[in-house]
Amino acid sequence: MEDYLNNINKIPEETKNLFKNIKLIAFDFDGVFTDNYVYTNDRGEEMVKSSKLDGFGLNKLDKLGIKKIILSTETNETVKKRAEKLNIDCKYGLAHKEEQLKEISLDQKIDLKNIAFVGNDINDINSLKICGLPIVVRDSHPETIIFAKYITVLKGGNGAVREVCDIIEKLNQ
Repeated sequence: MEDYLNNINKIPEETKNLFKNIKLIAFDFDGVFTDNYVYTNDRGEEMVKSSKLDGFGLNKLDKLGIKKIILSTETNETVKKRAEKLNIDCKYGLAHKEEQLKEISLDQKIDLKNIAFVGNDINDINSLKICGLPIVVRDSHPETIIFAKYITVLKGGNGAVREVCDIIEKLNQ
């Protein structure tokens, strides 16, 4: 695993300040928590691979009082089950994640500038555009990268969520 913590000093000050002021972080699921591959068995059941590192990272957010949620377009029960295991709120089957982000902002009384969104694909672009700290994972679709203020060192499903959580923790010490 690459040592992303040694790269914190390379993050622009403006972006560091955004990390320090996060009150809520929303994550896409497929391609962020997973490696964006779907494994299908002979019964047609789908499985995904995710990193256990991410769960430890999410616990750090709890200690910092930062709220967290998964927003997914998928209607797959895998998303719900993994969210339950990780003790993270989850909204799935969403046609427009950015609308859910706006609703969360209003309901939680958290300004969009204090919300981070971690995505990886073109259906995340509108969410990346409206949040204060748009983040994409290393192996994101090229069209998403121009909207990011931070690109993870690690790939989706390989500790990218943990990386984001560790950076938030380090910058809030």
